Amino acid sequence: MNRPAPDTRAARRLTSIDKLICEADTLLRTLSNRGHAASRPSPAEGHREARLSESERAHVAGLMRVNHTGEVCAQALYQGQALTAKLPTVREEMQHLAWCAERLRQLNARPSVLNPAWYGLSFTLGALAGAVSDALSLGFVAATEERVCEHLKDHLRQLPEQDRRSRLILQRMLEDEERHGQHALDAGGTDFPAPVKNAMSALARVMTRTSYYI
Repeated sequence: MNRPAPDTRAARRLTSIDKLICEADTLLRTLSNRGHAASRPSPAEGHREARLSESERAHVAGLMRVNHTGEVCAQALYQGQALTAKLPTVREEMQHLAWCAERLRQLNARPSVLNPAWYGLSFTLGALAGAVSDALSLGFVAATEERVCEHLKDHLRQLPEQDRRSRLILQRMLEDEERHGQHALDAGGTDFPAPVKNAMSALARVMTRTSYYI
């Protein structure tokens, strides 16, 4: 019996240039909203579009724009950690990013123009945390997920009752983020003190307020 030849590409160790090319590819796909496909269907799939007034539609679009920016930041955070942390795997936010992008298109809305700046900041923070220690890196993940869950809960309270599509997406995202945060702590992540979490919340407020509008 003929045996298939081994895949030498999988066995080849990535060089620094390879890693830079991969990071550039991820950056472009994330900011262009192209090339990311969710392996799970959107929770909104199969549900009819709600009748929203123009002001309600604009408000929902603003909320979803904030959530999309949050997922861009999460993608950047994990990519930054992938460069420096010794963690065996780095989670990617492909599914949530794709769901939010799809919902924005359905609402005839665009992502935030500030996403490149937020991507750069999050990437840097992820790389710095990963360079210090795995415990700090995982702790940063847990604290970030905690901040994300806070604003997801707030957005669920603000959504028009009839907008079932957006509500189902945010509910599923909330469940996933709570689980990811707990996994990071269980894996040995540092539970950050209140002052650090408060500083992260202040930064998150700047992101949400700007991304809502632009």
